[in-house]
Amino acid sequence: MLDRRAVVKRLLAASPEALVVTGLGSAAYDVFAAGDRPENFYLWGAMGGAAAIGLGLALAQPSRSVLVITGDGEQLMGIGALATIGAQQPGNLSIVVLDNGHFAETGMQASHTRLGTNLIEVARACGIRRCEAVTSLESVDRLGALVNAREGCLFARIAIAADDVARALPPRDGAFLKNRFRGTLKLQPF
Repeated sequence: MLDRRAVVKRLLAASPEALVVTGLGSAAYDVFAAGDRPENFYLWGAMGGAAAIGLGLALAQPSRSVLVITGDGEQLMGIGALATIGAQQPGNLSIVVLDNGHFAETGMQASHTRLGTNLIEVARACGIRRCEAVTSLESVDRLGALVNAREGCLFARIAIAADDVARALPPRDGAFLKNRFRGTLKLQPF
């Protein structure tokens, strides 16, 4: 099992131009800990929405790499988005699931992935053809190269340790985050 903070830091360093959408909780903490920037859109209170928001962003910004970083619990809550992503096939969308087999934000209950659900097989069944199981820190660099290449929709599962890592809290003001992110896309705030 890999250290999630090390994985996220390395992935973001390998794909510095990507627009990043985080799932809530640990994924947001890890992206923020790796370095806050206007191209990061942290979700708060939107359990299950990261992949769907990433899809909309990828369709609206086809010349940009869009990287969704989320956890297994959050992705399980939004599992239906994978079917829509499979139908749309945006070549610039990458979904990376940090899978510790637990619902970390609600008390470390076992998630469905710990109980047998294989998210890679689910993604494939939804029509996402490029699926990766990342098992080493060194392979994160390759994953970053795939994000940058924008050569097809990508789903990756990274097995991470179920460690209790100190929270690094990004801004939680939704209007601020929205307007900051819109600014990086050269869109007016509203």
